Amino acid sequence: MTGVLENFFHLKEHGTDIKTEVMAGLVTFMTVAYIIVVNPAILEAAGIPFGPSLVATILSAVFGTLIMGVYAKKPIAIAPYMGENAFVAYTVVGVLGYPWQTALGAVFISGVLFTILTISGFRDKMIDAVPNNLKYSFVAGLGLFITFIGLVNAGIVSLGVEGSPLHVGALDTMPVALAVLGFLLISILMIKNVKGSILIGIIATALLGFVTGISQTPDSIVSMPPSLTPIFLQLDIFGALSWGFFAVILTMFTMDLMDTMGTLVGVSMEAGYMDEQGNLPDMEKPFLADSLATVFAAIAGTTTTGAYIESATGIKEGGRTGLTAVVVALLFMLGLFFYPLFSAIPAAATAPALIIVGFQMMASIKKIDMNDLTEMVPAMAVIILMSFTYNLGIGLCAGFVLFPLFKVVSGKSSEVKPIAWGLFVLCTLFFVFYPY
Repeated sequence: MTGVLENFFHLKEHGTDIKTEVMAGLVTFMTVAYIIVVNPAILEAAGIPFGPSLVATILSAVFGTLIMGVYAKKPIAIAPYMGENAFVAYTVVGVLGYPWQTALGAVFISGVLFTILTISGFRDKMIDAVPNNLKYSFVAGLGLFITFIGLVNAGIVSLGVEGSPLHVGALDTMPVALAVLGFLLISILMIKNVKGSILIGIIATALLGFVTGISQTPDSIVSMPPSLTPIFLQLDIFGALSWGFFAVILTMFTMDLMDTMGTLVGVSMEAGYMDEQGNLPDMEKPFLADSLATVFAAIAGTTTTGAYIESATGIKEGGRTGLTAVVVALLFMLGLFFYPLFSAIPAAATAPALIIVGFQMMASIKKIDMNDLTEMVPAMAVIILMSFTYNLGIGLCAGFVLFPLFKVVSGKSSEVKPIAWGLFVLCTLFFVFYPY
């Protein structure tokens, strides 16, 4: 069995082994496991029942991550996207008044469009058209975004009061103190080059939280999963094909494209997959995993899925092949029965891992050409707007709009590839039709 895994995933070629890949998978799963309960909690606002939604969330993650691991052979987890789920729950259903079935129809259409673009080879050509400075900004922007998420989840940063958009969190509370302790522990272990430092830090912090009573222990460990029947195959495709739904489909399409593009470029750079030209070989494979997972998600009864930026934690732990993703998928499958245990892992335990990995990813900002304003301004717009709007799609689209414009103004329009102009048009339409 060991030899089969080593040969199939080419472990030696990537300088890794089974133990490292398994540990990386554990780390990645523990940083994304929150989606098991968070996604259905958000979609409850759209009227999708929690129990069936939880099952749909897990099954979609298993489906997409297995394809990513076995077919694309990348150490990247796939699960329902944060942001897209909130867009469906609070904007499409809550503000625009559409039923959740129609929203899932739009998710299905978006997934089918992505699948067609991927099979045609067009999506990987989009990546090739992205200038290197923007690619570096994707990594740095994702790093800042991951750090911001970690700081918020840890309670170190909170929503501001009295006109300030952000404010220091309740640093005198035990959960925040636990998160700070977890951050220090992981940092010290990494400085000491301890193998598995992130996983050790997460587990140790979680156990400390349970033992001291800072974090609530789960009421049970094992539970039978709820039935998927109430939401399975309930999508309304024909309702989503109406002209009034055009803005919704365009928004979903663009958000998914930008989120997946930015995440794949960012984590691929961290894993060392990029070639000398800054491109990712076989890009169509992870894109296809993403596309098919979105189609499956809509059928199962949940929202757009895609590559998760938290996969960077597993990559930092040494994960380099699809075996890492397979481990994540198997753990998600166990989540169908052990979700009370997995969902009890406190944010104070996982947030420190996000913060420290985000710090490391931000180091790519030094590769951006800061002396050329036509390169620097679009790149910095990507980095800043990703986090300050809490929306990867908006940050990435800003870069794709600004880059061609500034090149034309500076007389360097020849540096803009034809497909980049297509992304310019798509992102401009995104800003025009986005239901703010």
